[in-house]
Amino acid sequence: MDINPDYWILSDGWLGGARKVASPNYNARPLGNAPELIVLHNISLPPGEFGGGHIEALFTNRLDATSHPYFNSIAHLRVSAHFLIRRTGEILQFVCTDDRAWHAGESVWCDRANCNDYSIGIELEGTDDLAYGEDQYRQLQRLISALQAQYPALHRGDIVGHSDVAPGRKTDPGASFDWDYLSELLASSRA
Repeated sequence: MDINPDYWILSDGWLGGARKVASPNYNARPLGNAPELIVLHNISLPPGEFGGGHIEALFTNRLDATSHPYFNSIAHLRVSAHFLIRRTGEILQFVCTDDRAWHAGESVWCDRANCNDYSIGIELEGTDDLAYGEDQYRQLQRLISALQAQYPALHRGDIVGHSDVAPGRKTDPGASFDWDYLSELLASSRA
């Protein structure tokens, strides 16, 4: 994975080394709402399958509902995330981090509703029950460190799963996500 320092610089809300795939599914954050929370998700399209362009197509409103039976139930959705980390470790960015991506839906964190207003959404290509790859954890650690360097409020350490902000409705990133390992990686990067 690329460790070139320029890769990890956020300029005008865009990560230098990420592949930019601009999504139309975003809007401005409400006034006074800088990022204070990172919400981790997982996604695979079709479910349990990796690679291909289906996630990009979903986040850019180009998903062909006829190309897989499952897609008929989601092609109408207008959703996005700020970032996607593929199984290979490649990072794609869909929405400027200064803007509000549409990733958390109906959500609450610490008695504060509408998490999209004040969070950054990071999708990991994966499923609830399949282990994530080392490349994904390493890239996630680097991405979080870059985001924390840009947004001081993220230093509080509020990094949660979609299941934490939408309990009962969402389960991702799932039992297969190793929160302790991510904490170790983040701690070692600060040392």
